[in-house]
Amino acid sequence: MKITEDRLSEWAARGESETQELKGTTGQRSEAAKAICAMLNHKGGRVIFGVDAKGRIAGQDVTDKTAEDVAAYLRMIEPPAFPAVERIPVGKDREAIVVSVEKGSRRPYTFQGKAYRRLGTTNAEMSREDYNRMLLEELHATSRWENQPAEGWTVKDLDEAEIVRTMEEAIRRGRAEDPGTRAPEDLLRGLLLTKDGRLLRAAVILFARPERLQPEYTQCLLRLARFKGTDKTEFIDNRQYRGNAFDLLVRAERFFRDHLPVAGRVVPNLFEREDDPLYPPLALREALANAFCHRDYSIGGGSVGVAIYDDRLEISSSGSLHFGLTVQDLYKPHESLPWNPIIADVFYRRGIIETWGRGTIKMAEMMDRAGLPRPEIEEIAGAVVVRFRASRYQPPTRIGHDLTDRQRELLDVLASAGALRLAEMLPLLKPGATARSLREDLYLLRRLKLVELKGRARGSRWHLKRAG
Repeated sequence: MKITEDRLSEWAARGESETQELKGTTGQRSEAAKAICAMLNHKGGRVIFGVDAKGRIAGQDVTDKTAEDVAAYLRMIEPPAFPAVERIPVGKDREAIVVSVEKGSRRPYTFQGKAYRRLGTTNAEMSREDYNRMLLEELHATSRWENQPAEGWTVKDLDEAEIVRTMEEAIRRGRAEDPGTRAPEDLLRGLLLTKDGRLLRAAVILFARPERLQPEYTQCLLRLARFKGTDKTEFIDNRQYRGNAFDLLVRAERFFRDHLPVAGRVVPNLFEREDDPLYPPLALREALANAFCHRDYSIGGGSVGVAIYDDRLEISSSGSLHFGLTVQDLYKPHESLPWNPIIADVFYRRGIIETWGRGTIKMAEMMDRAGLPRPEIEEIAGAVVVRFRASRYQPPTRIGHDLTDRQRELLDVLASAGALRLAEMLPLLKPGATARSLREDLYLLRRLKLVELKGRARGSRWHLKRAG
């Protein structure tokens, strides 16, 4: 669709964003090419020449050489990208140039040998770690750990009863057609767990006999601990199990029953006591299922961990968030992109996962119905942690000196919403707060060791500081 001057004016009025950058002239074509590179590695976007940073459309003299100079810089992007370039008249003998790209299909992209990513309205050089992660994610669709052959493994090394149980449950739930046979080889083929007659690693993760896992699959490990108090100083119980994913899921749920207290409450008007589990069991099951489906099995020393403290329960899994997802994204409707889609599909057929892409949202809904705060999700070095709290956070009224209502409100917002940038907090507070007053409150709360700032520059976010 041809860009009109009215459309250009509309875009210019929006200013810069993560998908739009404004350049006064093509003399800034090197910076513009960096932006296009970053947008290819992000969500796509556009660079507009002839519009200054304040959104004023001035245009410039554009000749064939001007357009060729811009194209020459765009050709320095690797692998080759083919942005749409359009010239729009904006006055007598003056034009603007719009360079547009979709999200790249061959990421990561580089400009003059360096990869860039889009952070707000800036283009940051990508770290080697981020570059490698993006490269791995792009290869993920066709070549990943779970869909590689399990060398040296045969059907006899798997739990055949568990395979049959999985297929029968899938048939009962209407998530698989009855194949008319219960031969394990045929069932595995129907579950896409074999290729060219060879077992895939996903089949080992799902159905391996425990005694066969050592020493090749040490990552099929579940660590369970009940600590005394709110830190890791003293154990009450500490166990480790090796097994397939279904076996480990059952063992984790048994551990919950052994160690989680029952919370009692009096039912209004009936004067009867009703006992409920301290945490909604289905929310914990969802978190465990996510851990087994999304963890990085390529990490040989990895595991799924369950840690129960007096005030919280934590479920951790080896790996990190992928495909550009952030913790905040997980609480909004988002596309389901499991790191291990074959394993996730079998979990779905078995009925352990009910819907795709709503696991974290469901956990939050179940916790809310139980009168508890939504789970906290944190990405730490080498792992993702889902944390359940036994009660809602109550901001203190006094610590060192009296806190204002605004400061207590701020603590409550961070407790509910998780890590936030300063600009993200303002809309969540009652009217009257300003960026300046909010910044002053945050630095006071940090001195009181109630909040902390993590990250650098535009990536920094404020967190509630809690015990443990």
